Amino acid sequence: MSLIIRGGRPLQGYINIGGAKNAALPIIAATLLTADECMLENVPDIEDIRNMVRVLHSMGVAARFEGDGRLRIRATRINRANLPIDLARTMRASFLTVGPLLSRFGQAEAPHPGGCAIGTRPVSVDLKAFQEMGSTVGIDGDYYDIRTPRLQGRRLMLDYPSHTGTENVLMAACLAQGTTIIENASIEPEVEDLADFLNAMGARVYGAGTHTIRVDGANRLHGTVYRIMPDRMEAGTFALAAMISRGNVSMEARVALWLGALNAKLEAAGAEITIADGLYTVQAPQQMQPTDIQTYPYPGFPTDLQAPYTTTMTQAEGISSVHETMFDNRLGYTVELAKMGAHIDVSGSGRTAMVHGPSALRGAQVQALDIRSGAAVVLAGLAAEGETEIRNLAIIERGYENLAAKLQALGADIQERTEGRQASPTNAVGEPLEWGTVPYSVTAG
Repeated sequence: MSLIIRGGRPLQGYINIGGAKNAALPIIAATLLTADECMLENVPDIEDIRNMVRVLHSMGVAARFEGDGRLRIRATRINRANLPIDLARTMRASFLTVGPLLSRFGQAEAPHPGGCAIGTRPVSVDLKAFQEMGSTVGIDGDYYDIRTPRLQGRRLMLDYPSHTGTENVLMAACLAQGTTIIENASIEPEVEDLADFLNAMGARVYGAGTHTIRVDGANRLHGTVYRIMPDRMEAGTFALAAMISRGNVSMEARVALWLGALNAKLEAAGAEITIADGLYTVQAPQQMQPTDIQTYPYPGFPTDLQAPYTTTMTQAEGISSVHETMFDNRLGYTVELAKMGAHIDVSGSGRTAMVHGPSALRGAQVQALDIRSGAAVVLAGLAAEGETEIRNLAIIERGYENLAAKLQALGADIQERTEGRQASPTNAVGEPLEWGTVPYSVTAG
């Protein structure tokens, strides 16, 4: 399946931002910490979420979508504490189930996780912390085999502020014996959202949103109803779409709280940004100025917006520099942009690019290499003359809900091409499923 875009139309109007993928995934994993029912709201209908639900189903967890962004989960009966390798290898977030499984059942088996091909992303932060909390970590074939009689609260110093590492350790600490102090923790807003969800379940988490998080272990957690935060990466993508299309796009004002680094660069490039009357609005300038970015963990410039930002700078009047500090293979998409006429020089290290603008982009056949580079070529198509075909749409759908429809609503000439498409294997996951009864093979807590 592919996207067909005919560029040259300024985007105009209001767009509704969906729930945050990077908040929903750990929160879904956290429902494994209780045998009670949890209802999650504002869950994005995207492929990564469906794959995470498949992971839960594979373990015997009852989970079903109920429409309008609601996902009901009840992890009363779990028949396995290991992740199927085919599902785990599709997405890195599958490894987030390890912390809850280890905390509740004292065992977890998982292969090294997969996901987008954007460079090395180790799970050493998670594994080291589990060991310091009293676990043994072995390797059995393709799997990590992690076991403990019961996790013990400890003072942990993370080697670096990994957001998935922080989330995994945070969830593991909720049912640990004693108090856990996590230092050098990630301060990403999605970590704070996870902590709010855990506290709604009866956990005792303090300091989320700072570099030191304290968790007082509890004997059990209970079910709850919780609404996922808006997706700041989706919001940032639409803000950049407004820029590159020379348009004017508004969204709910709350997302602006988490976009400080992006907003600073957009204003430096000439954008007019207003936050008023409940709206966050980005108005593109007549002439875009070049700007330099360097990715950094929150509140720095987000690596997930680096590719869309680089694409936007192809339309600036001058040379912009982009330096990727977090992943070692995240500039590969520039080859796709070059097919459309972009002039981008990438250093030998593959981490720094010089973007020469303005480039007269022209339609071409390109492909999405990962979720965010997929968004980047979509933005290029919005600015290009002629027709752009973007292949490998399934990768974009892992992270963006109804992207084509949302862009259409803002005035883009974009449509999905479905010729020869096979029936989606995800449809059944999105339909209501019977709860069913699954025998125990590990002791439920």
